[in-house]
Amino acid sequence: MRKKIIAGNWKMNKTPSEAVKLIEELKPLVANDDVDVVFCVPAIDLVPAVEAVKGTNIQIGAENMYYQESGAYTGEIAPNMLTDIGVKYVIIGHSERREYFAETDETVNKKVLKAFEHGITPIICCGESLTQREQGITIDWIRQQIKIAFLNVTADQAKEAVIAYEPIWAIGTGKVATSAQAEEVCAAIRACIGEIYDEATAEAIRIQYGGSVSASSAPELFAMPDIDGGLVGGASLKPDFGKIVNYNK
Repeated sequence: MRKKIIAGNWKMNKTPSEAVKLIEELKPLVANDDVDVVFCVPAIDLVPAVEAVKGTNIQIGAENMYYQESGAYTGEIAPNMLTDIGVKYVIIGHSERREYFAETDETVNKKVLKAFEHGITPIICCGESLTQREQGITIDWIRQQIKIAFLNVTADQAKEAVIAYEPIWAIGTGKVATSAQAEEVCAAIRACIGEIYDEATAEAIRIQYGGSVSASSAPELFAMPDIDGGLVGGASLKPDFGKIVNYNK
């Protein structure tokens, strides 16, 4: 039985002092040992966030990471910088990183490999645009993203990975894929992992749904057999995030 993982993606929100204040507010609301709870926060918030969650069930993740450990990469953050402060997760390949900062499937793969090398769990994002869905190429598109992201990743590493399926047309729009639509794609992702590796790896990997997840939509989404939690955007910045984490209570 795969343990659900519910992660908040704070995006470019909250100063360090605001981050600590929000964490203090959310701590009692997200207490649920039945799920893994992760706050993925802006880089400048990472150090105070790690301190603020000590002694709780919350882990801290980064929103991005570079695939080199040091060097002349102005503005980038290395994996060893993350591990040194206690960061456990990193979001890789979010659609906003792909759209605004020219990330490609190939750079996603490099980051995934480097994250595993440093013992950081990657939350690997994939998703289609509205045009791609309307043209009927959603599954083909997602399979391509997954196959390249997992290039040279071992089966043992893959079992520890998290995949976040986020239809781009549902991110921040208030539109949510139906539970059936989300399940169809997450099941296809699991089947793709099974093709790359084997059935055991496919059964072990955790696949999240993301895209305007709310307290009202979470229970039905998370009840789907191939959806193992959510990557939550705007709602993770509000007390309602506690209701999403405690969807099963």
